[in-house]
Amino acid sequence: MKKETILVVEDESNILELVKYNLEEADYRVITASRGDTGLEQARKNKLDLIVLDLMLPGMNGIEITKTLKQNEKTSHIPIIILTAKAQEADKIVGLELGADDYMTKPFSPRELVARVKAVLRRHKDSPKLKVLKCGTLEMDTEKHIVSIKSKEVEMTSKEYDLLKALLEAGGRVLTREFLLEHVWGYDQSVNIETRTIDMHIGQLRKKLKNESERLVTVKNVGYRFDLES
Repeated sequence: MKKETILVVEDESNILELVKYNLEEADYRVITASRGDTGLEQARKNKLDLIVLDLMLPGMNGIEITKTLKQNEKTSHIPIIILTAKAQEADKIVGLELGADDYMTKPFSPRELVARVKAVLRRHKDSPKLKVLKCGTLEMDTEKHIVSIKSKEVEMTSKEYDLLKALLEAGGRVLTREFLLEHVWGYDQSVNIETRTIDMHIGQLRKKLKNESERLVTVKNVGYRFDLES
């Protein structure tokens, strides 16, 4: 079986070697870069399954790299896990809004990083059913990966798209935060992460749904559902 290829972009050599060693021990093929610009070049020329990306980098920062990759049709599908320092809270949120799949705050456990890499890759392996999901003036074409309202395309990050897709496919059922963490973010209960990232994405999703945003209902202390009633 062909090994999955992961690009690690990190300028601190000790962290770079630690991440590389642990990912290779988990049987991944690892490519590395210590500068942002060379990391972007590696992402463009290699067939990657995932990128582990530091935010503070020489040459080009992680936010710029994420934005560039997500805006390019050839690289927008590559999942990204960003690495941040505690002082980079705002940048972390920007990274997630641009389409990064996850983040980890330094210092971090290499074991947990590997668990998150596996979770993100597992979710991206799931083949979506090719169909069109409709609700009111909202339409999602899962084959073309396009969301539109009143026939006007709505720009979404990959995570916002996945979240909306899960809610639409639920057929009006309530999805718990734990369910969303597992099926949209790819985490199982052994990985301890905060659920506020779900609430943040729900908030962004409501803004983009505009006149259809009232369909996205918060079920207190449980989770969310999408109202399919006309």
